[in-house]
Amino acid sequence: QVQLVESGGGLVQAGASLRLSCAASGRTGSDYRMGWFRQAPGKEREFVAAITWISTTSYADSVKGRFTISNDYAKNTVYLQMNSLKPEDTAVYYCATDRFPRRLAGAYDYWGQGTQVTVSS
Repeated sequence: QVQLVESGGGLVQAGASLRLSCAASGRTGSDYRMGWFRQAPGKEREFVAAITWISTTSYADSVKGRFTISNDYAKNTVYLQMNSLKPEDTAVYYCATDRFPRRLAGAYDYWGQGTQVTVSS
């Protein structure tokens, strides 16, 4: 069973930076798509960023230019560098991945438990 464990969340002031990590275990190989999502109180979960097994990336418009997703294949870990944080970035952040390798689109199969990010004004 694949497990995803997020870390790196916290409470910061507007304009600060945070780096989230998501460590994947329970599988071999590195050719899996990884994504970050977030859910704010009272809102639906929304897409934040994704990185494919060929290292192509995509971002939500709301985070373009501020967030960067990257992947350390040796550590089976994906990162989300978040700069210039805004109060509206406050949410629980989740990472997700696929069951099957080399997928470029579609719904994710595995999800982490989430890490809280709170940005004060």
